[in-house]
Amino acid sequence: MRGFFGVFRYSRRALELVWSTSRQLTVWLAVLTVIAGALPAAVAFVGALIVDSVVAAIQAGGTAGGPDIALVVRYVVLEGVLVAAIAAAQRGLSLCQSLLRAQLGQRVNVMILEKALTLELAHFEDSEFYDKLTRARREASSRPLSLVTRTFGLVQNGISLVSYGVLLVQFSPWAVVVLLLAGLPSFVAEAKFSSDAFRLFRWRSPETRMQIYLETVLAREDHAKEVKLFGLGARLLQRYRDIFRRLYREDRALTIRRDGWGFALGLLGTVTLYGAYAWIAVSTVHGAITLGQMTMYLMLFRQGQAAVSASLAAVGGMYEDNLYLSTLYEYLETEVTRPPGKLQRGPHPEDGVRFENVAFQYPDAEAPALRDVSLHLRPGSSLALVGENGSGKTTLIKLLTRLYRPTSGRILLDGQELGEWDETALRQRIGVIFQDFNRYQMRVGENVGAGDERHFEDEARWREAAVKGQADSFIEALPGGYHAQLGKWFENGRELSGGQWQKIALSRAFMRTQADILVLDEPTAAMDARAEAEVFDHFRRLAHDRITILISHRFSTVRMADQIVVLDGGRIVEQGSHEALMRLNGHYAHLFDLQARGYR
Repeated sequence: MRGFFGVFRYSRRALELVWSTSRQLTVWLAVLTVIAGALPAAVAFVGALIVDSVVAAIQAGGTAGGPDIALVVRYVVLEGVLVAAIAAAQRGLSLCQSLLRAQLGQRVNVMILEKALTLELAHFEDSEFYDKLTRARREASSRPLSLVTRTFGLVQNGISLVSYGVLLVQFSPWAVVVLLLAGLPSFVAEAKFSSDAFRLFRWRSPETRMQIYLETVLAREDHAKEVKLFGLGARLLQRYRDIFRRLYREDRALTIRRDGWGFALGLLGTVTLYGAYAWIAVSTVHGAITLGQMTMYLMLFRQGQAAVSASLAAVGGMYEDNLYLSTLYEYLETEVTRPPGKLQRGPHPEDGVRFENVAFQYPDAEAPALRDVSLHLRPGSSLALVGENGSGKTTLIKLLTRLYRPTSGRILLDGQELGEWDETALRQRIGVIFQDFNRYQMRVGENVGAGDERHFEDEARWREAAVKGQADSFIEALPGGYHAQLGKWFENGRELSGGQWQKIALSRAFMRTQADILVLDEPTAAMDARAEAEVFDHFRRLAHDRITILISHRFSTVRMADQIVVLDGGRIVEQGSHEALMRLNGHYAHLFDLQARGYR
């Protein structure tokens, strides 16, 4: 029971969320709830008056137009007005709920996305956290309104039950007790199975996420060619079906148990209520109550039964909603370490970038990705990083851009540790293009402008950056030029070649005119060796006074860098110019010779 009542701590937060979303709609929801809750008892009471007045009129031998007949008509008109008021209140409740559903769904989804913007890269690379995010996005966006709707429904039914109780207690206080206890068994079953459903939901989040991934692979254009070429479609679709069958078996078993127990316990409540009906009928025969009162009490029991069932179902539903909301707030309250740095510039701009005994290990990894890395890059110098896949090249760039923090050692920019820098100021100093750069389904110019959010829609800056990235010639040849839609998701979208996309990405790097550190992490892999060498040579000429860092597997390009660092197993095993490393005749020279043989 402690666990049951404990989950209701989210009810208050859901009410606060709805109130902050639309105070006006929330007030209307509350007012209409009170009206809809109080009027049914009034209808039952007036119904009793109609029956008794009809009986009195018959006994008095009333004639058309007589006072008894007029009283009956007035009561009928009054009941009609009350019924119309109930219908209006219910329609108003439905309207308020529909409007709130749209606003609240948007509000919660925005909250989820706003939180995502504050998270660190490590969160998105953590499968357990990704399950948490998936649960929040799939269910929690609809649960706050469901919880509030049930809360107001509970209030409405509570008001109805109080009004019914005021009338029923005149017959017998035990009638009120019977009415309340009749719905209790169903409530216990509903609460038990709501908890089971939530535990099932949490347990199978990884499988649900796999289903989403398979949908993406089978229905996205960037996967379609490989799926068709390799004939993977049937296999992946079968895997999708298998996951569904497993989940369906669990859902079916839970649903059968839930509905079976719900029917059995609900039948027990029905038997109890019909015993009360017999009690009222016998009391009428014995003359303890009038025919009109009997009609009223039977109506009160029938409506009271529905109200008790609805109230208890609402409590069970609120319990389930609270369980699901816990996943939303668990996600929203994920702790994110806010960088304390405020620095806008360093004390020694001439010093450039320093790595001092830097080591880094990914969470849950068995071995460090970098070990004891020390580097010094002065303004105007160029560095090439060489090594096999997994040697730590991209990890080093992630540390430089503060997407991760070193496990040990320190990184300095202009003589100051990265942790002391303001995050925005630091990232404005660095322009990075990764190999897996984004291909935004937006206009060409916006794809370029994404490199500097402050000038995202500045067409003059698009053109300037595109010239530097050697993308201007093919962009201007496109229908619509910089305003052409890219990608196939939207109407009139155009797809570019791999090399053209990479020039778009290079142009993106030049959007940051203040950036004095430019990093290319294999962004030209789709180009041939000659085109890559031309691009990098052009890149170096434009960035002659900046620090440039290149990651590439092509040694014809790498050899143009002032300094080459060879990484192996996260360590620097060789360092120097191309000529010096060739004279050393070590790891670099061996890799260079292997590649050179392929061109002979």
